Amino acid sequence: MKILVCISHVPDTTSKINFVNGDSEFDTNGVQYVINPNDEFGLTRAIWFQEQQGANVTVVNVGGPDTEPTLRKALAIGANEAIRVNATPTDGFFVAKQLAEVIKNGGYDLVIAGKESLDYNGGMVPGMIAGILGFNFLNSCVSLTVEGTGVKAVREIDGGKETVATSLPLIIGGQKGLVEEKDLRIPNMRGIMTARTKALTILEPVDANVNTTAVKFEKPAPKSAVKLVAADNLDELINLLHNEAKVI
Repeated sequence: MKILVCISHVPDTTSKINFVNGDSEFDTNGVQYVINPNDEFGLTRAIWFQEQQGANVTVVNVGGPDTEPTLRKALAIGANEAIRVNATPTDGFFVAKQLAEVIKNGGYDLVIAGKESLDYNGGMVPGMIAGILGFNFLNSCVSLTVEGTGVKAVREIDGGKETVATSLPLIIGGQKGLVEEKDLRIPNMRGIMTARTKALTILEPVDANVNTTAVKFEKPAPKSAVKLVAADNLDELINLLHNEAKVI
């Protein structure tokens, strides 16, 4: 089984976020980047298939040379090879188009992507890829087993979980639960050294429309000061909740 894991290169949640050029661009200065958490769950599941069923695991990213350390980390975790599409990920459709081309040319059976990236939370790329290629698609996937070409999966739905059966080729949008958080892999020294010798292929992008552009970014409003009300002053509490907070 050939597995492709889509990797997003996203800011660490501890990074301080700022914008430049009239709040129209993200400021990358001083920002530490990591593997998108949803993608990391997917990568760990793919490594399990590699160890238990002999799957070949490739990781792919759409981005510039600055994303290669993230791909190298994925190789250190255990992926067999990596692909970088040499393009700026401008919008969801553009990224999906590039990844669809990689999948089509690579003959992959299973494509594991995070259901959304930590930075923009668009949640659109896996479904778009499936639409372009005509593959089966499952989103919000929290469990996945493969026997031959048959697949059994569990996905989160409103109010519960749904168990479904489908077949390869398949694209999933994975999330926390696909593996347990305690099972996430940390690269060891041997993995880091081995990753240096694994293949990292750079592909030029195919033509694709850029349908959306960012006009302006805005940070959430800072939290207002806390108002304390005496425990016995119920009238004041009701007044603040009704007239100021407007929640009753």
